[in-house]
Amino acid sequence: MPTSQKSAPRVLVLDSDVEHANDLVEQLEAAGYQASAAAEWDERTSAPHCDVILGEADTVPLEQLAAACAPEEAPAWILLAAFGSIQDAVGAMRAGAADYISKPIPIDRLLMSLERALERRALLDQNQRLLEDLGRRYSLGDMQSSSAAMSAVFDTVRAVADTRATVLLEGESGTGKSLLARSVHEAGERRDGPFVVVNCGALPHDLLESELFGHVKGAFTGAVSDRPGKFELAEGGTLFLDEIACAPLDLQVKLLRLLQERTFERVGDTRTRTADVRVIAASNEDLKEAVQQQRFREDLYYRIKVVAVRLPALRERAGDVPFLAERFLERFSKEHSRGLEGYSPAALQALTAYPWPGNVRELENTVERAVLLATGSVLTPMDLPEEVSPENRPEPFTPESQEIRPTEILPLRQALEGPEREILVSALLETKGCRKATSEALAINRTTLFNKMRKYGLMELDFNNMTSATSPTPSHNSPARDRS
Repeated sequence: MPTSQKSAPRVLVLDSDVEHANDLVEQLEAAGYQASAAAEWDERTSAPHCDVILGEADTVPLEQLAAACAPEEAPAWILLAAFGSIQDAVGAMRAGAADYISKPIPIDRLLMSLERALERRALLDQNQRLLEDLGRRYSLGDMQSSSAAMSAVFDTVRAVADTRATVLLEGESGTGKSLLARSVHEAGERRDGPFVVVNCGALPHDLLESELFGHVKGAFTGAVSDRPGKFELAEGGTLFLDEIACAPLDLQVKLLRLLQERTFERVGDTRTRTADVRVIAASNEDLKEAVQQQRFREDLYYRIKVVAVRLPALRERAGDVPFLAERFLERFSKEHSRGLEGYSPAALQALTAYPWPGNVRELENTVERAVLLATGSVLTPMDLPEEVSPENRPEPFTPESQEIRPTEILPLRQALEGPEREILVSALLETKGCRKATSEALAINRTTLFNKMRKYGLMELDFNNMTSATSPTPSHNSPARDRS
């Protein structure tokens, strides 16, 4: 029951009988509630100003009751009726009412119902806050994690997402810096603007300046027309400079000026332009060490390190491996129409125990490879590369290892289907799906390659967009299913 008028819950009485409504208001106020009365429901004015609503079944239709109770901030409802029935009670509770009371209304019964309704509403609010807090703590955009280290990363990103501050993402290759950069962009107020990516390590030094700042016609050989740079294309949005440590020193001077003054010139131009761009930089090497080796400007280092976020390596959050592996299995199983059901306990144990020097990217590639080469409905250690699953490593040759062991004898042609399919997948991954290059590498004609791809269900796979992991090695001689 309320203890003070200041903290007293607000109750709205909806009753066409004005005298009865006013009587209830007086009793509720005497019990310590803030109460008011109205003849009918007005969603625009009533819901935001009360915690509990007492309403007649004919005053508030159940359809409106269900709609009003949908938002988390909706008030609790207690339905009143002159003639109670089981049918009305069931309908009211299904519509979301906290309770159902028949007239005449005993005040003790009403006060008890109000107390329960308020307790239930407080519990629902608390659960909602906990769920929201859990979601904020362990996810950010498309990134999800169960580790405290990544939770701290997500919290930092949320704190600076709506600012213009330059962010430096540090961490080993494959930890997800590109994905986190996009998450920073999408979580901030520039989410509706462009997100432009420049990999500073993928371009020759003499072209990187033109790529970033643009050029005018005649600025250099091959500049046949004016061309805007990435800073102009990212206007109003975010520019992600990946592998910024690869930027040459002379270009670093111009980057520093742009970050400080928000101005630049195209290559070969004298006109100064402005840039309304948020910059996110990333590096997989220690920039502080690069500064000491005079490969990176110290002033630029501190300028881009306004907010520094370090992504932990996957081996530092091994608890994320099973979770990420399940997500990748679900995605690749769907993409490649494999219908796999999951991992065996031994396979999950092998994945968790492996240190993953290539981090999340290596795990992703390993799972995709396993999905492509799997012959069963559940991935086992035998479907994993030998460096991930030591038990899958071939035994060294010894005379003792050549002893005859009991095994199922299959027709030779059938026994060779499994290794043949693995060899085809490995070659197609290596050549990005180029059938001409694959047939040449395997020393077979293209018709033979076409027939074998059709036989093993490889025709519909987009090898051009797959990232090849370590070269597949035949894991066992289980026969492949004929998908022709």
